[in-house]
Amino acid sequence: MNKAPISRFSTPEIADLPDDIRTRILTVQEKSGFVPNVFLVLARRPDEFRAFFTYYDALMDKPGNITKAEREMIVVTTSNANQCQYCVIAHGAILRIRAKNPLIADQVAINYRKADITDRQKAMLDYAMKVAFEAYAVNGADMGLLASHGFSEEDAWDIAAIAAFFGMSNRLANVTNMRPNDEFYTMGRS
Repeated sequence: MNKAPISRFSTPEIADLPDDIRTRILTVQEKSGFVPNVFLVLARRPDEFRAFFTYYDALMDKPGNITKAEREMIVVTTSNANQCQYCVIAHGAILRIRAKNPLIADQVAINYRKADITDRQKAMLDYAMKVAFEAYAVNGADMGLLASHGFSEEDAWDIAAIAAFFGMSNRLANVTNMRPNDEFYTMGRS
């Protein structure tokens, strides 16, 4: 187990947190067996913690035409491009579990264009990458291409929102030097 600090910023003790945040963290710990470091790092600023996780839940835990595994593909792909170790490792673990595929996260993180995914998923990730790095250039042709793969206007919004939200998250994780929990590295691999 790695003993390096989880962040270059101080993190609060769980017992000292507001009740709602402490309850959420302990619920995650009970479900997963550990506390993901992102919870501890963001908990130092309770209002921002609440806002972050409210938006995260709205984007990542909703039903729809984009599966939860595909939502994680967006996170892993754009987070790798943003060089965010925490999000690639943590969301790679979630992707492996949600896709029930021990190889997919590594493939998507390294080069989604060569990954064993569908043409529809490649179009989704092409669009997510454009949003992440050239949002100013998104145009009607992008919407048309997504529509040709069965994505609705709402799906296009979701893909864009996930790429944008994790752009912010990637930057915070990098600035804080947030370390992935050791547990993430092996999750969903067997």
